[in-house]
Amino acid sequence: MLKVEIDPGSGFCGGVIRAITRAESYLAGEDRLYSLGAIVHNEAELSRLKQKGLVTAGSLEEVPRGGTVLIRAHGEPPATYKEASLRQLKLIDCSCPVVLQLQKSIREAYARLHSEGRHGQVIIFGRVGHAEVLGLVGQVDGDAVVVENARMLEEVMASLDFSQPMEIFSQTTKSPTEYEEICKLLRSRGARLTVHNTICAQVASRHEKLSAFAAAHDVILFVSGKSSSNGKVLSDLCRGANPRTYLVGSAAELDPSWFREGESVGVCGATSTPKWLLEQVAEAVSALK
Repeated sequence: MLKVEIDPGSGFCGGVIRAITRAESYLAGEDRLYSLGAIVHNEAELSRLKQKGLVTAGSLEEVPRGGTVLIRAHGEPPATYKEASLRQLKLIDCSCPVVLQLQKSIREAYARLHSEGRHGQVIIFGRVGHAEVLGLVGQVDGDAVVVENARMLEEVMASLDFSQPMEIFSQTTKSPTEYEEICKLLRSRGARLTVHNTICAQVASRHEKLSAFAAAHDVILFVSGKSSSNGKVLSDLCRGANPRTYLVGSAAELDPSWFREGESVGVCGATSTPKWLLEQVAEAVSALK
């Protein structure tokens, strides 16, 4: 018989909980609500919310004039709010407070770096094209360098002006260890660098605990949507602590050959993975013969 434990720290982060709660509250009295982009990067949860009337819109052009749009926790650039106003759309703004503070910090840094004739550089450590990163870059009209990893930083290094000051920020859900490596690399090239600690505290604190959870079990099932940036970071973290880590989107993807009689199985997930899905996977493992 397999011993199964669900990681107590896994499940939605506060920003996602807030956005989904507000969406469900609105849909309790209305037939339809448009989310600008996926409200959460988890296919199973999106399917559940779709049945309640949540429609994922790829752009504001897909929303009927006068409709109601939910701004998800990732946040949006200023241009989105201007367009929504022009199209007479009503907004339910669920931008995460941590992301809003980060957007404000980037605007302030840009103003500092371009005061008194200076031409400093804002650098963002994050996934190119990610919704949160697009919102961050939009705060400075696109005048920021985005790097996903050390290799990408090496590629853009020649275009950076090291005679000018630089300020670096991280996407809120990135790895603290990788962020530290990026900052060290810039400083090794002589950058006059100001580092801002902008990784969400809830996310950062999970890394050490999740690594310990992964190491404490024979097998780890990491439950996450395929498009979750946080899921990629955390599943890689688990795999580093436990090579027998399997990434699954649902209980349907379980393979009995992964397990041996009497082993302990840990079930965990991304900040975009709902608790109910973790519980479904755990129950399915427990039912394996």
